[in-house]
Amino acid sequence: MTRIVGIAGSLRKASFNAALLRAAAELAPTGTQIDVASIAGIPLYDGDLESERGVPESVVALQERIAGADGLLLVTPEYNQSIPGVFKNAIDWLSRPARDIPRIFGDKPVALIGATPGRGGTRLAQTAWLPVFRALGVRVWYGRQLYVDAAGQVFDAEGRLTDEKVRKLLQEFMAGFAAVAGGR
Repeated sequence: MTRIVGIAGSLRKASFNAALLRAAAELAPTGTQIDVASIAGIPLYDGDLESERGVPESVVALQERIAGADGLLLVTPEYNQSIPGVFKNAIDWLSRPARDIPRIFGDKPVALIGATPGRGGTRLAQTAWLPVFRALGVRVWYGRQLYVDAAGQVFDAEGRLTDEKVRKLLQEFMAGFAAVAGGR
């Protein structure tokens, strides 16, 4: 069984990216489990807090889930044409202490998708993640790209992905990434 940790980079209850992550889990191929994780509860990074109390338990728990997974799927919104602060903050915590980066992220297959209500998809946010990935030493999967634009038109009021074209693209994306994460 290939296990992929999926994290949506938004805290909103009605987040399009959380909905996209749920759809990715639903459309993952047989033999692939998507472990849906959350960044809720991760405090703002503060080096003084880290020095005084260590890495917060919510962060340590997520670090262990990522370290034990075959792959990592990040589902990113795009805020002001870049990475959402709350998502970057979570990754900053997850990379602490720095000596643990190879254990948690080292050479781990990572894929990136995202949804936005605007017309540009999440192209700029996805591009902005590349230097972060380099610093973490992950193996970015470039097999397919998925930028969901006009997200309000592809999800219904309950957050279900209803657009058949996007569903097909997401299913193909997940099949490709699962194959890489599973070593196939």
